[in-house]
Amino acid sequence: MASQYKNLFFDLDDTLWAFSLNARDTFEEMYHKYDYDRFFRSFQHFYTLYQHRNVELWEEYGRGQVSKEELNRQRFLYPLEAVGAGDVALAEAFSGDFFSVIPTKSRLMPHAYEVLEYLAGKYNLYILSNGFQELQCHKMRSAGIDHFFKKIVLSDDIGILKPWPEIFHFALSATQSEVHDSLMIGDSWENDVAGAKGVGMHQVFYNVTGKEELPFLPTYHISNLKELMQIL
Repeated sequence: MASQYKNLFFDLDDTLWAFSLNARDTFEEMYHKYDYDRFFRSFQHFYTLYQHRNVELWEEYGRGQVSKEELNRQRFLYPLEAVGAGDVALAEAFSGDFFSVIPTKSRLMPHAYEVLEYLAGKYNLYILSNGFQELQCHKMRSAGIDHFFKKIVLSDDIGILKPWPEIFHFALSATQSEVHDSLMIGDSWENDVAGAKGVGMHQVFYNVTGKEELPFLPTYHISNLKELMQIL
């Protein structure tokens, strides 16, 4: 079955590049640099406030309810506002530093490099990500994986995020790929798996969080990237 594929589309964050770990590290650095202990009980107090609002804002962004600029403004300001310290200039300085530092982080998901090395000689590899242009390419260079990919397709390119079908059709067109010989690999059930299925593309669900209740059976279901070497 796997021999039918020519084109592999990978999500980037928390599929290949260890976004959750790299982001937490960067937030902790910024927290101490900007002396946020003045405002919060602990780093975890700050980070919990940030994450809660960040999830909401990304959902609003995906629905077109807030702009990219407003997403970034609100998510860094919200934790300060939540503790009565809504300093816009401070939030902007923190944000600017955060975005300068995070793409320099290089931690990958377990076995990502060896799996890409194995696959690169057999398939056309592409990135299909909802991340921002100014960050994703830099992150891939920092982690040393940029050379594996023939093209990077981002939601920023057309202003539409996964799981909307338009971004998948755009990616197929931009890479001159056919849906029947393409495979989407990602950690987000909604964005990667349901999104790909919606356009008739086969999917690999990289289940990093141990999700148990699946709305439908994906084409492939893995908990470790090394399993791709058996599938493909």
